[in-house]
Amino acid sequence: MTIYTTTKALQKKLFSLPIESSIGFVPTMGALHRGHISLVEKALQDNSHVVVSIFVNPTQFDNKNDLVKYPRNIDEDTALLKNLGDSVIVFAPSAEEVYGEKVKAKKYNFGRLADEMEGQHRKGHFNGVGTVLTHLFRIIEPSKAYFGEKDYQQLQIVRKLVLLENMPVQIVGCPILRESNGLAMSSRNERLTDAQRNEAVFISEILKQTRENFSKKSIPALKRAAKKAFDENPHLELEYFEIANSETLTSAKRKQKGVSFRAFVAAFAGDVRLIDNMAVN
Repeated sequence: MTIYTTTKALQKKLFSLPIESSIGFVPTMGALHRGHISLVEKALQDNSHVVVSIFVNPTQFDNKNDLVKYPRNIDEDTALLKNLGDSVIVFAPSAEEVYGEKVKAKKYNFGRLADEMEGQHRKGHFNGVGTVLTHLFRIIEPSKAYFGEKDYQQLQIVRKLVLLENMPVQIVGCPILRESNGLAMSSRNERLTDAQRNEAVFISEILKQTRENFSKKSIPALKRAAKKAFDENPHLELEYFEIANSETLTSAKRKQKGVSFRAFVAAFAGDVRLIDNMAVN
């Protein structure tokens, strides 16, 4: 498998493909797991070729320590992708290759989508996401790009991004993949100890309980119950628990007929920040 590290080399490869080829794109920050592979497999079903980017984007980290500690292993990542066949193309650029001389995020007007949850707790995060994806979309020019619903707020932000930037790429959301115990698959799970992995299952358990009780309790009562459960858990520190409108991501205060809702969690296991979400109705 050839790993392309420059825009020039990648575009030369893409331009050499048959004119009828369709290009799918799966952007990643590496540390690939089964969840990422499921995105690539879906992209291969829909397209003749798939570009997988492996790039830890510095502009979307508000915590420099988190950036330094983010897991990186290009050899393991490419070994996983190699098993998927020759239609997978890997792009692993440097920050300078993506951004040029100034590694800096552009400011976007994502509206209320960027003000909720992650937007409140990770200032500038979505500007970094939007900036890097704008660069990558313009380099690769894919027909479709694939994102997991674990980062559901990011998925909605990306859909808004392509409208703001008028980019002709279809955004495809894909279901969350979970470990057998229910823990949402994440690159950050690599930083968890065995004990923390077991303790972090509590996050998905609370989401399931919220879904099961959604028809029986009010939204404020569901939020109180979830927060109380986290307060009583000595192993996890809750950053936020929210029930929001699935489309607008605005915090929900009451149920509305015909409106879909999701529950969202961000919590720390030690110094590892984990997020998860689940449709509740």
